[in-house]
Amino acid sequence: MGTLLTMQALPLLLLLLQPFPFQFLKLRKYLNFSPSEQEAFDDYVAELFSTGPTKPPTKELFQKDVIIDYERPLSDSDYCSEEVKLKSVHNRLHCKKEHFFLGVEYEELQQLCRQRFVACRNGVKRCHRSQKLIEGVYCNLTDGVMMPDCQYKSVYKKGYVLITCRWQDDIRQIIPSHVNDILEIHDQH
Repeated sequence: MGTLLTMQALPLLLLLLQPFPFQFLKLRKYLNFSPSEQEAFDDYVAELFSTGPTKPPTKELFQKDVIIDYERPLSDSDYCSEEVKLKSVHNRLHCKKEHFFLGVEYEELQQLCRQRFVACRNGVKRCHRSQKLIEGVYCNLTDGVMMPDCQYKSVYKKGYVLITCRWQDDIRQIIPSHVNDILEIHDQH
């Protein structure tokens, strides 16, 4: 027979010995989530601690991570560092090496997915190019490895956007999935 102390400490010890994601899932019952928030939390924890490939991009995730509004100047030197934290843009809490924010309507980018393929920045012919100039901000990681320590150099760009697209099965649409580059057009004076 165990003492009162060992009887109380045993459940705590068993909880601590469980895999880390399982501890997070146990924690959720104390957070008073609505059913939809609880489901989103479970999905987030599962993706965060999974060892397999990340979930495919979705329309909602692309809109949240890439599309911007113009409440602040795109030329602000802290734009990327602050927006990445605000929008929680990361790869399993690791800082992304580079990222783009675009000032364009989502529907306009989705239309690009129906254009012919062009060469991407890395030479692979699987990108789609915008027909008109689009404003955006290029973010290049300068410091940090994990959120929230990510620091970025922000570079305002205006040019033709190169994107890749993917099929999203649940909504049965081809959607933008990644911004490859913004090809700036420099004046020839």
